[in-house]
Amino acid sequence: MSLCMGCMQEIGNNKICPECGFDNSEKQQAPFLPYGTVLANRYIVGAGIDTNGESTRYISFDKQTGDVVIICEFLPVGLFNREQDSLEVKVNYENRLTYNKLKDDFVSYYRVLCELRDLSALTRVHNIFEENNTVYAVEENKALIPFEEYVERSGGSLEWDIARPLFMPVISALEALHKRGVGHYAIAPKNFYITSSGKIKISGFSTENERKRGTALKSQLFSGAAAPEQYEDNFPLDDITDIYGFCSTLFYALTGHLPKSAPERRRDSRLLMSTTTVKRLPPHVVSALANGLQVERENRITDFDELRSQLSVAHTAKAIQEEISRTASMNLADADKRSKGRNGMSKTSIVIVSAAVTVLVLGIAGVFWLMQNPLAGMFSSENEATVATTQNTEWTGETIPNYVGMNYDDAVKQAEDTNKITVYRSYADEYSNEYKEGTIISQTPEAGSKVMQEDGIIISVTVSKGAQMRELPKIEGEKLDDAAADIAEKGLLATAEYQYSDTVAEDRVIGYKSHQAGDTVEYGTNVVILVSKGSETKETN
Repeated sequence: MSLCMGCMQEIGNNKICPECGFDNSEKQQAPFLPYGTVLANRYIVGAGIDTNGESTRYISFDKQTGDVVIICEFLPVGLFNREQDSLEVKVNYENRLTYNKLKDDFVSYYRVLCELRDLSALTRVHNIFEENNTVYAVEENKALIPFEEYVERSGGSLEWDIARPLFMPVISALEALHKRGVGHYAIAPKNFYITSSGKIKISGFSTENERKRGTALKSQLFSGAAAPEQYEDNFPLDDITDIYGFCSTLFYALTGHLPKSAPERRRDSRLLMSTTTVKRLPPHVVSALANGLQVERENRITDFDELRSQLSVAHTAKAIQEEISRTASMNLADADKRSKGRNGMSKTSIVIVSAAVTVLVLGIAGVFWLMQNPLAGMFSSENEATVATTQNTEWTGETIPNYVGMNYDDAVKQAEDTNKITVYRSYADEYSNEYKEGTIISQTPEAGSKVMQEDGIIISVTVSKGAQMRELPKIEGEKLDDAAADIAEKGLLATAEYQYSDTVAEDRVIGYKSHQAGDTVEYGTNVVILVSKGSETKETN
């Protein structure tokens, strides 16, 4: 069975996958695992999918079940080395204690996820094992729609009636994690996906070490969703932290945009939600968002039960109201027969009218409270929101640098000088007629993209192998070593054959055996060059 390393579908003798277009003749660059690596005598590793400061994920194939899965490999940036085509992770002596501690945390974290794999909102983790001086976790792989795409398809925002059944299971999943002593700490739109059955799946798992500043890992925080305490060195994270991320993501779902980043909100804590949006949402939901997105931890919702309660008030009230109405309707006929008030109304009718008046008064009071309560000051006016939207069409914040056209080694050095960006070579170099060998031809995220992470920006770049077809240089009359060097500079290999020549001096190149200078051959081709042994005729005395 021959598998495509890009999608794990059978491709027979094809090099280019007919399903996904992946070029299977390429190599996966170090420090990532070579294509076709078999782990635990069971999993075939393919192309890398994404990476952060702690780990890298690969598309993989489970030979035992026949399923396509995701393998997550512990690869802490800056603490290890792995040579090309090697499997073993090598750790410097001075980093060994830190590496082992982080690895133990990684194992403990994924064991909890494995225990909770039956929770519908969590991406399932099926297996954890150690090999090659590192750790691997096996995750399920399903056809999922990115949450941001789902919201965009829904008109740019969701109604509360749609968002509520999506988000409530997420609260239960987070609650279960924290009861096991761990959290997610990267709840953000980019880590949410929608299943074919219309449920949310949470991805983006990493230990606490990756989700805050001050650890040995290059942290990855998502702007607008990361809580203020995640920007403080080694601040202990807890359920209050995940509540902030949850409310940020729910805010995104209901409004179409995230709150400002936590550092910005320390200067101006208002949430950019127009009064039009506020009026469209139930008052208790607006209040819950405000409470869950408080910048100061002591003012924030402190546990998941309280979060669930604050988001469910109207739902509970509606259920009670429906039950009262149902019971009253069932007994209305009997009650009318048994008792009448002096004004001619039945007692039951009086109860129903009183209830209706109460609901109306509470509704008016709720709107008045929302307008007068200090929480309402967290939201901008409609005019302010309109201005903010107009201004956001031209991003004024930090953007991703442009590395396209730069030499790869130069780009790595420039990124290191920023102390914030890591440039990783992508999983396969590509041919390019436009860019010379060793030059970056593309990057992800693209240059000019908004920087939505505060820390640990990792940019994946694709490096040019140069043109696929190479022109043979002129080598006639050169010394063998010089000719071989000229050919190698073109990305080609050379093999020498010797023959007699009456016109070319001994040990000088006669030319190519099957080609001529100026011919084009594919990169990596081995060409045969003819070298003179001198004249075959010997002078006799």
